[in-house]
Amino acid sequence: QVQLVESGGGSVQAGGSLRLSCVASKRVVSVADLGWYRQAPGGQREMVAFITSEGRRNYADSVKDRFIISRDNAKATVYLQMNSLKPDDTAVYYCAAGTSRGATMSVLGWGQGIQVTVSS
Repeated sequence: QVQLVESGGGSVQAGGSLRLSCVASKRVVSVADLGWYRQAPGGQREMVAFITSEGRRNYADSVKDRFIISRDNAKATVYLQMNSLKPDDTAVYYCAAGTSRGATMSVLGWGQGIQVTVSS
């Protein structure tokens, strides 16, 4: 069973920063690729970034050069540092665990989601 628990969301003004954290079960974090997805109101869930178990990173074009994904296997945690936030980044953000091939991630489990709101 995949267990993922997000924290760190909230409200921020445009141009600000937030850091999301997701704690996974140790069994998951030792073998899985980990990522972040988001879903805006009325929109589809989309991949934001993922990091493989070997440390390879992949980002959506919309967040490249602004967001940084990292993982700490010892703490069983994956992070998403979000800088230069824009109102378009407003969404519910979901932590995900799964496998990846190239730029595609196949998700096997989701966190409960956490709200990020960016005001102009």
